[in-house]
Amino acid sequence: MKSLSRTTVALLVVGLTVFGCATMSGGDWVTLFDGKNLNNWNMIGDANWRLEGGSVVADKKTGKNNGFLVSKKNYSNFQLRVEFWASHDANSGIFLRCKDPKKISDSSCYEANIFDQRGDPYFGTGAIVKFAGVDPMPKAGGKWNTYEITADGPNLTLVLNGVKTVELNNKKYKKGPIALQYGKGVMKFRKVEIREL
Repeated sequence: MKSLSRTTVALLVVGLTVFGCATMSGGDWVTLFDGKNLNNWNMIGDANWRLEGGSVVADKKTGKNNGFLVSKKNYSNFQLRVEFWASHDANSGIFLRCKDPKKISDSSCYEANIFDQRGDPYFGTGAIVKFAGVDPMPKAGGKWNTYEITADGPNLTLVLNGVKTVELNNKKYKKGPIALQYGKGVMKFRKVEIREL
């Protein structure tokens, strides 16, 4: 067997180093919800969350407040993939970098909205409420959808079903849990995955 030249070995080492750095730029994908349990989440508020058919489902309030599934862990920079089904009248959202895990709102977190019938569609489905509007507003009702959300420093990007809806540069919220909301209608979440950057 022929031995490799020093130049070839050096090039291989450089190539492997560059490849290693490229693949180590972010962590591995971690499943936060796979349809089997809610071990990574705390329930707060008033929704009838339950596991059903490989999804977590809510279709009514048990009191007057919105209900939330709040991640037990805080996140700063990440990519997030969420598969959800919403009825046409659903009011929901995915809340990011929340300041207080017991008080979730669009005034203490970034909210990637899911709300096809919002009175002001500019901040409806596909928008970041109060920060980045969408026009035209996509519709999520009556089908399975995928949100892909990137939060990297002050830069946030929402992609709904493969289409970028908004980009935001804002430094207000830097770290906190993720929360899935139930406000109205029927909401189902069947897969939530995160990759820290």
